[in-house]
Amino acid sequence: MKANVGQEHTSSYYAATVNRVTNFDKLKGQKSADVCVIGAGFTGISTALHLAERGYSVHVLEANKVGWGASGRNGGQIIGGISGETRLSKGLSKDDEKRVFEMGWQGHKIIRDRVSKYNIKCDLKQGYVDVAIKPKHVRDLENYAKVLDEYNFDFGQELLNQDEVRQTLGTEKYIGGLKINYNGHLHPLNLCVGEADAARALGAVISEKSPVIKITHGVKPVVETQHGSVEADFVVLAGNAYHFIEPKLRGAVLPVKSFIIGSEPLSSELVNKINPQDLAVCDPNYILEYFRLSADKRLLFGRRFPYFGDNPEIIKNALIPKMLKVYPELKNTNFEFGWGGTIGVTVNRVPQLGRISDNIFYSQGYSGHGVNVTHLAGQIMADIVGGTAERFDVFSKIKPIIFPGQHLFRNQLVSLGMLYYRLIDAL
Repeated sequence: MKANVGQEHTSSYYAATVNRVTNFDKLKGQKSADVCVIGAGFTGISTALHLAERGYSVHVLEANKVGWGASGRNGGQIIGGISGETRLSKGLSKDDEKRVFEMGWQGHKIIRDRVSKYNIKCDLKQGYVDVAIKPKHVRDLENYAKVLDEYNFDFGQELLNQDEVRQTLGTEKYIGGLKINYNGHLHPLNLCVGEADAARALGAVISEKSPVIKITHGVKPVVETQHGSVEADFVVLAGNAYHFIEPKLRGAVLPVKSFIIGSEPLSSELVNKINPQDLAVCDPNYILEYFRLSADKRLLFGRRFPYFGDNPEIIKNALIPKMLKVYPELKNTNFEFGWGGTIGVTVNRVPQLGRISDNIFYSQGYSGHGVNVTHLAGQIMADIVGGTAERFDVFSKIKPIIFPGQHLFRNQLVSLGMLYYRLIDAL
């Protein structure tokens, strides 16, 4: 399957408000670098910046634009934890379990440090609440709060009862919540572009509209595009749901579409009613809903539904009725944006960090926790390039589960999966 090549950004709120439209040159001619990174989303750019900070020469190849995929289209929520964390911790000692748990929060620090160090304007805010729809969810949130206490983590967590969550979010839909101030939200495309500019300032080379067509393995792998090539000591595959070039990884990640609508700017009266604390919000369902306010006080509301196109009107028509079940007072609000993006979901929900050979590594499949975990993953990719494998091995010990023929039947598989998880959510 061919990736969409050379496209501009989707017609999202983020693309409409990006600080700078990137225009990095296409790759032309034969180049060399210590590390060639394939993909200029959060994983690839995070990896490149970590490596550049450590003095490596890095060349990033991107089929489209920096942040073109899920990294520049997502809900913009920084949420702690690693998807599939219990599987990563299986068989470990209590101390090692805690280290895995700690890893699930390290991306937050990386993001905050970079925003401060490189003066990245990305509307970074603290504050987030997990909400409960049924009693089981309340118990799950109570148990998670206990884990934070047992590990002596103080992330500003606070359990909310039904009245408190109603006051906090101005809706009758939820029966409880767990507010965590260390989580938060931001403008993801501006973060990705800001990190790319920081990496370039440190010497990294970024080539846009340069889709990879071949990787030749060897002592010094060669990564080829239509008009050039990069010879490197190491290659990092960071294409996530858009990666199809390496046969061994085809079918390891299921590309799943998620969609977001963006309203017109809301009045101060509405903002004070529905989200006075400016929190990001996420429910616990498999087919989950998530929402937050943008910096200019638009409601950004996201959800999955069985659709594989990009028509903004179809997206708005599907999501607005869902949103009105949370906030019926927005029935007369105009929604100006509707867009979708593809996230990489793994069968066991564990992110996939591993190696194809001694000098070709990959990182993908964050299953909806991408903003935080990609930044951790980029650091781990830089570690393994430098010869440090401790954290890398925590992930690489769990081998990807492959869906044969997934790239041929992915839409059918996604539709079946959504039907299955909707049934589970209904229980």
